[in-house]
Amino acid sequence: MPGAGGFAVTLVTVTADPNAVRLAQVAAGAALDKKATDVVAVDVSDVLVITDAFVVCSAGNPRQVRAVVDEVEKAVRLAGGDPCRREGVRDASWVLLDFGEIVVHVQLEQERVNYGLERLWQDCPRIDLELAQEVSATDLV
Repeated sequence: MPGAGGFAVTLVTVTADPNAVRLAQVAAGAALDKKATDVVAVDVSDVLVITDAFVVCSAGNPRQVRAVVDEVEKAVRLAGGDPCRREGVRDASWVLLDFGEIVVHVQLEQERVNYGLERLWQDCPRIDLELAQEVSATDLV
């Protein structure tokens, strides 16, 4: 379909389960509460069978990584998410939180630059996180 300037416009639809989208928004909101930066959520449901969405965010130092991880874990649990696995907490340079429907990656800024997860999943649709700023752990209590 032609768009502005004659460029083709492709509308990409999020196909992730609605609950996964909601949990991704909750996780993103919790990460933002602890001042995580560059928070994005990617719908990987069409390319992976193990999860519907990735949430990726950055933190400035290992202490902040741990704070973000704790807040995300608490908020997603309160929202009904079931934590399956937690990896990388000791080193706190890249922590992976697996909730089944979503996987949250909290990375030090340099780790994020080095590994470029968004580049790996650039063809997957982004989940709208506009509401994530309104969703915080304190709203769920």
